[in-house]
Amino acid sequence: MQLIQIDKARYRKHLNRVIVGCAASLAIGSLAISQTLIALFPDESGSHFHWNLLGVIVTSIGIGWLLNKYRTHPFMSEVVYVWELKKALNKITRKMAKLKAAGREGNPDALLAIHYSYAGSRLLWQLDDNTITMDDLAIKQAELDSVAAKYNLTLNADDYDDAILKQF
Repeated sequence: MQLIQIDKARYRKHLNRVIVGCAASLAIGSLAISQTLIALFPDESGSHFHWNLLGVIVTSIGIGWLLNKYRTHPFMSEVVYVWELKKALNKITRKMAKLKAAGREGNPDALLAIHYSYAGSRLLWQLDDNTITMDDLAIKQAELDSVAAKYNLTLNADDYDDAILKQF
């Protein structure tokens, strides 16, 4: 997955609309379904927990289906890209201990994966205005750059392919 620059204002606007739309749909849909089921199948004891739960589950499945169906729509492009980037970074994070160990030994694939993780994290943190942890990231990046220089490697995030994680 290539790292691309995203229009931050457009991304935030679209993400906020998706979040509000999902929250409103969940509230309205689950209430509509559960109230309909309660009206059709009333419980003598007054407990309608199972109908409320079913309303939430059915609505959640519907929202998930809609998000998946419209993930290729131009409105969703930035939001889906960030979701996919987070997924790719989570794959790397799960293997980070092994990657760092191999990186200290000069494994170029491990160093490239770590570099991609740092570059992707920097992009996400800038989109989310998470500047507090940028200093820590800069320190880690400097350490990575020194290890790469020690082994005479040039790291480019564009060269990353998640298939290299299979060896770790």
